[in-house]
Order: sequence, then C-alpha cells, then structure tokens
Amino acid sequence: MPIKLQSKSLSRRSVLRAGAAASATFAAADLFVPTISRAADRPVISHGLQSGEVDASSGMVWARADRAARMMVEWSTAEDFANATRVQPLDVIAERDFAGKLLLDNLPSDQDIFYRVQFLSLDDFTTAGEAMTGRFRTAPASQRDVTFVWSGDTAGQGWGIDVDRGGMKTYATMTGHRPDFFIHSGDTVYADGPVTAEKDMPGGGIWKSVTMEEKAKVAETPNEFRAQWKYNMLDEHVRAFNAEFPMFVQWDDHEVTNNWYSGEMLISDDRYTVKSASLLAARATQAFHEMNPIRPNPHEP
Repeated sequence: MPIKLQSKSLSRRSVLRAGAAASATFAAADLFVPTISRAADRPVISHGLQSGEVDASSGMVWARADRAARMMVEWSTAEDFANATRVQPLDVIAERDFAGKLLLDNLPSDQDIFYRVQFLSLDDFTTAGEAMTGRFRTAPASQRDVTFVWSGDTAGQGWGIDVDRGGMKTYATMTGHRPDFFIHSGDTVYADGPVTAEKDMPGGGIWKSVTMEEKAKVAETPNEFRAQWKYNMLDEHVRAFNAEFPMFVQWDDHEVTNNWYSGEMLISDDRYTVKSASLLAARATQAFHEMNPIRPNPHEP
C-alpha cells in the first residue's frame, strides 16, 4: 500500500505511525474474519462449496460470491478448526462471474480436511458474509481400498429439478455411500437442453422443473454457459454432496452442444444465433473451468 508523504520534514515517530497504519490495513485484509457485519451489504456464498482433484497432499476448493469480494479460506484436520491454517486470499470479480478456487497444499495424507470459506466486501474488509464449511479426505500415501461413485448426464433432455419429486435424489444416494471421491463423467450439464417449467412424462403426469432465464434457451453467451452449472447447484442434494466429497470432472459433448466438433457450423440449427461450434466451445471451456474445482494446468490450459 503506497503511503503518501505530505511533508518533506517528518519525525521518526510519524513515519512509524504511518507504517503501523499500513500494516494494520494489510492485516485486516488478510485475516479470516469469523463474524458477520452489516447484513444488507455482506457478500453471500451463492452456490455452496465444491472440492476437487484431491491427491495425497493437496486439493482444490471452490466457491462463488454474489458480488465482487475477497475469498478467505482456512483449513484444519479438526472439525472445530483448532490450529487452522489460512491460505492466501483471492479476489473474485465479475469477469470470472465472482467464482474463485484455491489450492490447499501441504496437507497430511489419508486425512479428513475441514475447510471454511468466507467472503469479505472489497469496499470494506470489515463487512463479512456468513462462513460456510466443507470437507474432503486426502488420498492415501500407502495402499488401502478406496471407494468412489460416478455419474454423468445431469439434467438432460429438459428434465430439470422437480422439487415436488425430491429434486436430484441420486446425489443423496451417493452421499449415503460415503465415497472417497466422485467422478463426474461427462455431460455434466446440458447446454443444448433448455428446461421449461412443465414437461409431459411418458405414460402421463407432468414433470415440473425449477426454471431460470438462462436455461430457457440453448447456451450461447458466457453467462448462459456458466448458468448451466449454476442451475444444477440450485439443488439441495447437489450442494450437500459437493460440500462433502471431492470430484474429478470430465466433459463430453453436451457441455457445448450435441456431437459437436471443432470447425462445425450450426447452419441448420435455428436455435442458435452463434453458428460457430468452436466459438461456443471456447465460451463453454471458460465456464467449465470457472464453475468446477479444476486445477490450473500450465501444460494443458
């Protein structure tokens, strides 16, 4: 933080006071704030927590705020966060849809890791949102049996979240198995599958879906692609599962559009005003990395 000197002649005490004030500002910005202040102005964790790509000594954690904010994270091997370790904070901004992810490293192997996330207002570091806690287990350094669950094809063909039917209950079933990790094996979203409020079921009956504006059409803009993952995270079972178990995420075709290929032009598909599948894929790729707890990979960005 620059300190503007107002006078050419300053006493040693004045300089020390200025330096102390600057240090206090740094401390306020970097410390985890356990209290909530000014509820109307506080940033909110909008879509729960996620963890992913966990190995024997590290793992990614993800959260999204509802506005520009500073993401504060700490972790501990104790559920009460005794002797917690704080990590370097991260500022989340509109250009990344207020989503952020941080790597927790130097973790013990085969250990439950509890992590806590809180957002601070970038306008005032004393204004803090409510903290949220997640967990994951690091991989073993020696041989032992591991269990995992896998799934894919989430909210496809227009079948959205029907709260009256219990929502995405598969995620509650997976939670009950207490796996070491989850493989989300492609078609993690259906960017080409709009969701309407009602859909006729085979054999009779109406499927009633939660709706949102960005899911009412095929995804073309960056925000519409981001909304595909945000839609799935509206489900309580999805959020509860994500907060407890780390994931490894793959994609297939519906993260962009059905059976797309590089260089394809969607000339005959009237649903799209953006006809370049490659441009759609570039936007989908950005959203895929923003909305999932994926490690940055310098060899395959």
